[in-house]
Amino acid sequence: MVTGEPPIDVQALRTAVRSTYASVSLEPRGEFIFPTGRTWAEDLGYPPELATVPETAVESFAGVANPFSLGRLQAGERVVDLGCGAGTDALVAAQMVGPEGRVTGVDMTAEMLARAARAAAEMGVRNVEFLEGEIEDLPLEGDSVDVVLSNGVIDLVPDKDRVFAEIARVLRPGGRVQLADVTIQRAVSDEARRDIDLWAG
Repeated sequence: MVTGEPPIDVQALRTAVRSTYASVSLEPRGEFIFPTGRTWAEDLGYPPELATVPETAVESFAGVANPFSLGRLQAGERVVDLGCGAGTDALVAAQMVGPEGRVTGVDMTAEMLARAARAAAEMGVRNVEFLEGEIEDLPLEGDSVDVVLSNGVIDLVPDKDRVFAEIARVLRPGGRVQLADVTIQRAVSDEARRDIDLWAG
């Protein structure tokens, strides 16, 4: 985990990340350094609920793995999706938790949130909401969720201690975390840690 002063300009990083994922939202069939779209989600072994998520969301899917491989969500659970992007994971989750459950997607990219809201409207689901915010400072009350989902987002944040502190704050006692993310197995050079493009992609 990164502690102390981040090695880069955090505002510049946020701007770069927003720009990258705004592009994924606005031009989902563009060329990116990471895979995107429905075929990618299917290759990751997503559950059957993926089939009913509209292309509006799934064409901008940019996850790194399948957080639902860690277990299905239960009816009635309260869920937050950190860095929800265009809403694919949140909309799969909304189907799993059913009308008695609730899903909140949080993202800092307005273009992704607009796409997620359109997809939810297309599906006609009413148990999901999408909020603009940063995962280091979640717009949620403490002890308010049963499950925290996240897919390929925590690696984009320099201050991971703050992210995990927020996860601990919002999780109810006995809650669980289902994360899919990128990890590295060797030390990263100072030069690489200062490279905004490496962080943002």
